[in-house]
Amino acid sequence: MPNNFNLVTVLGPTASGKTTFAAQLAFRINGEVISADSRQIYRQMNLGTGKDYSDYRVLNAQVPFHLIDIADPGHKYSVFEYQRDFFRVFSDIQSRGRFPVLCGGSGMYIDAAMQRYRLVDVPRNDTLRAELGSKTLDELSAFLSSLKSLHNTTDVDTLAHALRAIEIAMYYRDIPAKTNDLPVLNPLFIGIRFERENERARITERLEKRLQQGMVEEVRQLLASGLSADSLNYYGLEYRYITRYLLGEMDYKTMVSLLNTAIHQFAKRQHTWFRKMEREGCNIHWLDGPMPTPEKIKTTLKLLEWQ
Repeated sequence: MPNNFNLVTVLGPTASGKTTFAAQLAFRINGEVISADSRQIYRQMNLGTGKDYSDYRVLNAQVPFHLIDIADPGHKYSVFEYQRDFFRVFSDIQSRGRFPVLCGGSGMYIDAAMQRYRLVDVPRNDTLRAELGSKTLDELSAFLSSLKSLHNTTDVDTLAHALRAIEIAMYYRDIPAKTNDLPVLNPLFIGIRFERENERARITERLEKRLQQGMVEEVRQLLASGLSADSLNYYGLEYRYITRYLLGEMDYKTMVSLLNTAIHQFAKRQHTWFRKMEREGCNIHWLDGPMPTPEKIKTTLKLLEWQ
């Protein structure tokens, strides 16, 4: 067991291989993975959210994972719900003598766990939404970043996400005091990153693979199940652009090109968030992406002072 830490947080930009590493690490340290992905919580949304259940199979053993497939499409799962569910799962894992490994993902979710602010279920603010309804995504993102809040712009990839994030941030303009009745976390932060050109190639390759596996059909089935195009826009870039293609707003080649560009831009925002974490005092131990997984695990165990 480690001398000081009670949680490992594995982070990195999209397509960095963090889930595979987190599962392998959890297997090695008798751990369980807690997802910090704001979209993988939804059932039936697999390819579009980048789920890969095979990541959790290690040497023919199933590594337990949590906070994946816990909500139906159409539900707008909140940061409040995530904080509640994270600490419930964290405490349960610890009570069974196993070690929690948080893997993300989504900056707002990681903040909700790490900062230990007392969150409430923020109500919808229709007046604010009407005032901001004509703003562009860039304008909303800039406004959000100016607000004093625990939230950040990492997950702001659609207008719906931006409006909701601002709604929450405005509600919390007076930062709530940290609560003392949540478990105290002492996390080791492990980051995985590749050189920029390698990262770009991995993002594009991953998108092409998911399209070949049937991501367009997944979105078509969600629309056929009764979800509206506006609802699907809420669930991120893949659903937004593929829905537009299925509605005839663009051809396939244009959709793929625009989606690929948007995912690269999203990865850049993730890097910005990681730098912000470091500026605020978070010590992220970065591992080179091409490093073999056994070496990554060996380095992490050394940092954990695992005994």
